[in-house]
Amino acid sequence: MAGKSPSAEHVVDEIPLSSIARAGASGIHQRAIIPPPSGKDVEFQHDVRDPLGLSAHIKDEAEITANSSRKRRQAPWAKTDGVKDFYLGQNENIRAMLKSVDEHEQEVKDEHGKNNLMYAICVKGSLVANVFLAALQLYGAVSSGSLSLFVTMADSIFDPLSGFMLFMSHRAVDKVDPRRYPSGRARISTAGNIVFSFIMFSVSLVLIVMSARDLAAGSEEETNKFWLPSVIAVAVAFATKLTLFFMCWTIKHIYSQVDILWRDHRNDLFINGFGILTSVGGSKLKWWIDPMGAILLSLLISGLWLHTAYDEFQLLIGVSADRETLQLITYISMTHSPLVVCIDTVRAYHTGPRLLVEVDIVMDRNERLEVIHDVAEDLQIKLERLPCVERAFVHIDYETSHKPEHDLKKLL
Repeated sequence: MAGKSPSAEHVVDEIPLSSIARAGASGIHQRAIIPPPSGKDVEFQHDVRDPLGLSAHIKDEAEITANSSRKRRQAPWAKTDGVKDFYLGQNENIRAMLKSVDEHEQEVKDEHGKNNLMYAICVKGSLVANVFLAALQLYGAVSSGSLSLFVTMADSIFDPLSGFMLFMSHRAVDKVDPRRYPSGRARISTAGNIVFSFIMFSVSLVLIVMSARDLAAGSEEETNKFWLPSVIAVAVAFATKLTLFFMCWTIKHIYSQVDILWRDHRNDLFINGFGILTSVGGSKLKWWIDPMGAILLSLLISGLWLHTAYDEFQLLIGVSADRETLQLITYISMTHSPLVVCIDTVRAYHTGPRLLVEVDIVMDRNERLEVIHDVAEDLQIKLERLPCVERAFVHIDYETSHKPEHDLKKLL
């Protein structure tokens, strides 16, 4: 269910849901007959909220400790943390599956509702702070002439731009014309993140060239001039970014917009901290520490933003959902209606920050068309109410022996 199994013998008494565990692997998911676990009351299978009896497989702390101890006795050299993480992750997945779609939806609404003030502070506060810090670091870089501080200044100048882009993209997602964008505009935020990442990468390349040129030209002075106000300016920026970093960290798992801001503040902490060290080192120790530090800082910025761009590209081109999400979608589809005989295929892949879901359900070929239609439509509506789903498509089959409906085209 969650992650890699710690050992074969520790899983034989776990959830025998092969159809859920294989979600996303082969694309074929046959509904299995679930035997009751030994020593358990079989009545749990008739619970409407738990038709497959998953709750019987939730491990309490004593069982997890016992399994970890058994693993330690069998393999003293092996780490038992993985065993504990496996069972804790499995418990979390089971509880997520046993929640209704209404509960998933309400949980997200509640989190957004109680964090509206913090969200506004993080987004608008970051924008205002970035404007102030950009001016402060511009003064620090120009007054000192330090290349390291020029790198921190270049990064800080683009921070207000990034905040403005995130704010505008959020507004654009909320305002959609269905005639022009029938599937919404959630991907605009992903595209904006990619554009900004490459802007920062380009600025870093320019600064690398400038620093390398100064490093090659050399200097007649042993050290650069030390200018305390410029160091104080960057130190103030560091302290402000540290505060914003912790504020965004508290709600970054709720809002994708805040998660990007949190990444930006995290990057700035490295950049400003290292920039102060190399700038002071160039004025107190050796002059070449400053341009060398600027090159290292620019390389760090380039790497961080290229990594961010890669992650956003994966969302834009359609990377598959994580296994836990695929398992949840499979479970919801399996238990949606008694008329669903089995599940043929489950796919979920990103279309920007949210998911596009394809589910093939198998029903009796002799069932009336209106009944089949209503079951499939209800499942589609249910899946689209999941917070992580952008759009869901439900296809109806009467057997599972045919080839997949869609093929992967390799030629353009």
